[in-house]
Amino acid sequence: MIVDAHHHLWTADCPLLADETYAPIRRDYTVDDLRDNLSAAGVDACVLVEPGRRDVAETVRCLATAAETPEIVGVVGWVPLTDPAVADLIGKYRTERGGQLLVGARDQVIEEADDFLDRRGVQAGLRAVADCGLVNELVVRVEQLPSVARAAAALPDARFVLHQLGSPWIAGGIDGLAEWLDAIRPVAACPNVVAKLSGLVTLAHWDRWRLDDLRPYVDHAVGLFGTGRLMFGSDWPVCELAASYQQVTQALVSLLGGHPVDVFAETAISTYQLEIDVYHRPR
Repeated sequence: MIVDAHHHLWTADCPLLADETYAPIRRDYTVDDLRDNLSAAGVDACVLVEPGRRDVAETVRCLATAAETPEIVGVVGWVPLTDPAVADLIGKYRTERGGQLLVGARDQVIEEADDFLDRRGVQAGLRAVADCGLVNELVVRVEQLPSVARAAAALPDARFVLHQLGSPWIAGGIDGLAEWLDAIRPVAACPNVVAKLSGLVTLAHWDRWRLDDLRPYVDHAVGLFGTGRLMFGSDWPVCELAASYQQVTQALVSLLGGHPVDVFAETAISTYQLEIDVYHRPR
């Protein structure tokens, strides 16, 4: 079994796509599109992540879509971490159709200040997510990684998932690698943080990335986190700015020398507590 721990579905009006940079992927991406890509890449199940709308209705739509789509075995929804009523919002999500598939929650931390995760109110939100039994998903910049390490240390009983290895500047070559390594080491030292091997092709040069551009990041991630705290994520359809779903999947297979069962399935299943046998049905 292969589980894709990070993909999106959206319509062409998604705010992420307003920038002309994203014009090549400014269209509707549907469940049919998803199924075609999963099938072509040999992926069995996946986790749907809300696409950054900062909108309760979007998460409700994601849950409803998951309820109708056996391949989607979990949903990461949106919560505003600064809102004292985070737990109430999670409770609302769970009453919606597909609410049992909610496995994680995230805010758009990447758009906030470098010390956002250090703030008392934000850490209260992180704690509320954890107390509700969900994973705290973190989409951050490299400059925010020190605060990720501090938040994870302050909340040792919470589960954290780091998107895109913390968004290293892969296009920056040696300088980008050095900056990321200094920042990621304290994060990897926190046993309650799992990292996604996702989005790397779009952090490199979109039109001329090579496996060797990604290799040091994957190699260091394996060395620092171990394969037991890493999971495969396609970051589709964002990845289409630089590569197809199949190319992204095959790149990771090549870099890892095969299909390590933890990276490609077991880490996601255990971290998100996915009930594959209940919700997933083979096609």
